[in-house]
Amino acid sequence: MTSKQPLPVRPTRTAQPLFPWHHFTMRFSSTPRGARLARRLAGERLDAWGIPYASDAHDVLTLIVAELSANAVRHGHVPGRDFRLRLSAEGRALRVEVTDTRGERIPVLAEPSDDLDGGRGLLLVAALTDRWGWYPCVDGPGKTVWATFALTGHIEAHCVTGDGYGRPTEL
Repeated sequence: MTSKQPLPVRPTRTAQPLFPWHHFTMRFSSTPRGARLARRLAGERLDAWGIPYASDAHDVLTLIVAELSANAVRHGHVPGRDFRLRLSAEGRALRVEVTDTRGERIPVLAEPSDDLDGGRGLLLVAALTDRWGWYPCVDGPGKTVWATFALTGHIEAHCVTGDGYGRPTEL
């Protein structure tokens, strides 16, 4: 008689997250200078998280931050009040949130006019992201406009992830 030996268990390989959970929040003055600073600091943060400068993902994400920050300054400005930028990264998705203090000015997608210089920022955000939207602030006046961006396909090939010890490694 022979006893049956259990078959060795093969571990299944699940998709590894592109990067661990990251979070960045900062307030900026509701001025063009504040919007530029938000874009620059977001770019630095993305690079530190493993999305290198000059990659497609970095360019798209900094454009999203720039457009939402510019809208907060242009349409959400209240004298003496700042806007807040929040970046969240988990797994293979990034979320950009910009909160201003003008809740009565709701963001809408509109057909651009040849007569106007502006009005195309949200169209860019909608075209470049997987989803976008807004919600009213629950703890005071204002609204938050958000957009999510998934790092998939050819964009992943240009990104770098860490080895768990703060050292970047190629995917």
